[in-house]
Amino acid sequence: MPVAELAAAFLFNLGQGVLRPSLPLYLQRSFAANYRMVTLIPVVFGAGKWIASLPTGYLLGNLGRPLMIWGLLVIALIDLASIMTSTYTVFLGLRALGGVGWAMFATVATTAMVNIPTIQRRGRAVSLLLISETAGLLLGSAAGGWLYQGLGPASPFVFEAACMVVAAVAVGRWASLAARRSPVPRGSRDWHLLRAILRTPGVLLMGAINATLIAIQTGVLVFLFPLYLVNRGGVGPETAGLLISLSVLGRLLALWLGGSVSDRWCRMRILIPGLLSYAALLGTLTFLTHPVSLGVWSLGLGAAGGFVAAIPTAVIGDQVSPPLHGVAIGWLRMMTDTGQILGPLVMGGLADAVDLSTPFLFGAALLTAMAWQCRRQASGISAVVTPERRDS
Repeated sequence: MPVAELAAAFLFNLGQGVLRPSLPLYLQRSFAANYRMVTLIPVVFGAGKWIASLPTGYLLGNLGRPLMIWGLLVIALIDLASIMTSTYTVFLGLRALGGVGWAMFATVATTAMVNIPTIQRRGRAVSLLLISETAGLLLGSAAGGWLYQGLGPASPFVFEAACMVVAAVAVGRWASLAARRSPVPRGSRDWHLLRAILRTPGVLLMGAINATLIAIQTGVLVFLFPLYLVNRGGVGPETAGLLISLSVLGRLLALWLGGSVSDRWCRMRILIPGLLSYAALLGTLTFLTHPVSLGVWSLGLGAAGGFVAAIPTAVIGDQVSPPLHGVAIGWLRMMTDTGQILGPLVMGGLADAVDLSTPFLFGAALLTAMAWQCRRQASGISAVVTPERRDS
């Protein structure tokens, strides 16, 4: 198990978590930012990730794990540069470059987890990576406001930069810089590799599922669920924060379970009921208004999302031969970033145009459609046998 990557993922997301609650405050203080200026930051950050994920997958075959170290150091430099600029457009461009660094780290780290020797442990490995990320975000988000208030507006940026440097040292200390090179063809033929990967049964579907999951996570649960709790549930901000934390707790509890169960049984047989359960919880939430029932559903939503979160990545690792894992994971991360960019736009538009309940019902319909496609393609996906699977 690549322990260095897990430690680096925790530190990486600890820094990201610290910056999340304090970044809007910093923008307001330093640039007198309005709401549009604040919401542009995650958009350009996501665009940077989207652009860099697939190229990183290709470069991984030639450059190896140093890409992950470079990505961490890029973010550290971006953080320090961000607190030195007094121009919003420059700050915006720096955050887009930060997204590039994020893609460099996350693509390599995910590929390292997928590349473990046996498929019987792949689901658990991906789950461990997601657990490390979630734990780091949870702790960082709790500490971000305190750092901003107690140590000054620039302190979260400095803290994130320090986390990135420590993570880079950890990876450099425990992972060889002369990383294993995958036999990936170079030159113009490289793009034919992506076409071959996308023709592999299940790859397109797993990309669509990952995009759907992150679109629901960011577009519904992160942005609209708090509004639902306040407007429909009639709870105050403190209670809303508590109920949302139950969702994070449920996700943490279920991440390991989903990966472990999918390693023991057919991943598709686990994924289908997981998606349907998630859809049922998301759709029936719109009928609830009592705080206790909303708390139970919040815990269940987090658990359902966590249970299925690692499975699409593990399926792609099973289906695609090991030399092509870097490109396949780069493409999967690009699909995930697509969902992160479009999710808030689409779900927010539905809520404005129709009703606050509509995004929840639409998300449930998307999950049901993904489960139906899994059922249709399950036999074809199970029939593929990669050289790695044959040897295990």
